[in-house]
Order: sequence, then C-alpha cells, then structure tokens
Amino acid sequence: MNGMLFVGLLLLFGIIGLIVLVAGIYNTLVRLSNNINKAWANIDVVLKQRHDELPKLVEVCNSYMAHERETLEAITKARTAYDKSSSIDEKAQAENRITAALGRLFAVAESYPDLKANQEFLHTQQRISALESTIADRREFYNDSVNLYNIRIAQIPDVLVARQLGYQTRPLLEVPRADREDPRLAFANRPQRP
Repeated sequence: MNGMLFVGLLLLFGIIGLIVLVAGIYNTLVRLSNNINKAWANIDVVLKQRHDELPKLVEVCNSYMAHERETLEAITKARTAYDKSSSIDEKAQAENRITAALGRLFAVAESYPDLKANQEFLHTQQRISALESTIADRREFYNDSVNLYNIRIAQIPDVLVARQLGYQTRPLLEVPRADREDPRLAFANRPQRP
C-alpha cells in the first residue's frame, strides 16, 4: 500500500512539475514576444518623429533643388509606402528606402551652397541625423530582442511548447545589400556654374 502511495505521489509531483515547466516556458515566450512588440513600438515612435520632419526638409529643398526632383519624390513615396504598410517587414523595407533617399538627398545637397547655408535646412538635417542615430540604437535593441526570442523557441524543451502554440521565428531588421553601397550621384541635369 505504501508503495502505491509513493508511486501515486511521485506521479502527481511529476505532473505538477511538468505543468510548472510548461507554464514557465509559456510565460517566458510571452514575455519575449511582448519585448519584440515593445521594441518595434519604440522604433515606430522615433520613425514618426522623423516622418514629421520629412515634409519640412522636402519643402526647404524644393526651392533650391529643382533638378533633383527624383530624390525628393523618392522620400515622399517611401514615406507613403511606410504609412500603407501593415507588417513590420513591410515597414522596415519602406524605412530602408527612406534612409537611402535621405542619404542621396544629403549627398546632393553638398553641391548647393545656398541650401547648405539655409538655417531651416541645417536645423532639419541635424534633427533628422539625431533621429537616425536614435533609430539605429532602437533597431539594435529590437534585433537583440528578436535574437533572444528566436534562440529560445529553437532550444529544447522550449521548442516543444513553442511549436504546439504556433510560435515562429521572427525576422531581424537588416539593411538590404543595395543600401550598403555608397549612393551613386549623377549631376547631369544640374545646370553648369559659370
């Protein structure tokens, strides 16, 4: 009788231990998933601030850079694409296009001394540059959060719980290969200086 009671208690403690383990894994996965969502929300806040600066930048540049309309339009189109995006991946791709277009714009602005001397342009450029730095920091935190999550859902025993609950790996925010290259600037349309 004592042997059956011992086996019964052992089985009961085993079941309770398994439930505690699964609950712990589940809670950890929820926490990691929510950290990713929070990290993206933090990026989104700074992106919104940068997006609010873009129309000011385009407006200032319009009067000076009539021959660089493609660059200015690329910023506007990428901003619109971001607003229409629904997934983090789509938003990240639109953001990469904005960053590339801003890089081209700031590079082209170097050949417009009057624009470079404009105080509103300089202020907006500095503000956007500061926001870019903040975005880079927050992207790093986002990628760290995604990496921790992806590792956790691939490890045993978490993988068993993660698969049953439908947890899937999430993509890291990466810069496309084309955006890693230096922008190629063409000034063929720009009028020649005397």
